[in-house]
Amino acid sequence: MDFFFSSPVDVDVRLEGEETRKQVDLKLEKERKESCPVYYDGESVVGQVTIRVRDGKKLVHDGIKIEFVGSIELFYDRGNHHEFLSLSQELAAPGEMRQAQTFDFGFKNVEKQYESYHGINVKLRYFIRMTISRRMADVVKEKDLWVHSYRMPPDSNNSIKMEVGIEDCLHIEFEYNKSKYHLKDVIVGKIYFLLVRIKIKHMELSIIRRETTGAVPNQYNESETITKFEIMDGAPVRGETIPIRLFLGGFELTPTFRDVNKKFSTRYYLNLVLVDEENRRYFKQQEITIFRIPEN
Repeated sequence: MDFFFSSPVDVDVRLEGEETRKQVDLKLEKERKESCPVYYDGESVVGQVTIRVRDGKKLVHDGIKIEFVGSIELFYDRGNHHEFLSLSQELAAPGEMRQAQTFDFGFKNVEKQYESYHGINVKLRYFIRMTISRRMADVVKEKDLWVHSYRMPPDSNNSIKMEVGIEDCLHIEFEYNKSKYHLKDVIVGKIYFLLVRIKIKHMELSIIRRETTGAVPNQYNESETITKFEIMDGAPVRGETIPIRLFLGGFELTPTFRDVNKKFSTRYYLNLVLVDEENRRYFKQQEITIFRIPEN
């Protein structure tokens, strides 16, 4: 992002070894995309800034600094960026510049407490920001990077067993093999029909992502259906068992985020829906936890 008011300089910010890192496509406005290198908690962020003075002019400045920033932007609270991480280094004291100069910078072993996230109402981003202070207008250049983190959930990973019942009409049990899944995992489950006295037309399973931003009373909830698939078409009979296999790797999921910096949460739910012949819908929702594991 550049804020140039007929700026007399071109600025290039490069991160060391960024070409060899895993890349994440960052969606910008108007269908544009930008590739961001992936960093992990505790890794150093090292690079160079090159400043070129245009047209042989001289640049008089009040100092040049570089910052590494982690911020949370809530879209309904525009203009208010909550910076949970801010590290700064001075690159040059006040003076003047007549030719191109390159400055090295390095932020050692930076704790990156949260994972990067771009949601419906919230954005958590990490970026390098270079500022040339000037009497007229500062020259600012930003470069984004993307952070992945491995926060393993506690060891217990019980299966989920639930019952859905409508008195004397319908009684089903369903079971999922685990309650916590990694991003490339497979959800395996079974549905048992114990009592069926209504005509079920079809049954579907969906994954719902619910993003909660802000604090009560100004809390916003947004739910989106990540995927929906039909488990069964036609009427089941008593004693029937239907298997479920859902591969998570094909969807754009994030880990579960709970109360990040007291600003937002992102949770996932399995939603089982039964539709009868009169188009009445019966559903049961169950939260699952999604986490990231290191890739080989």
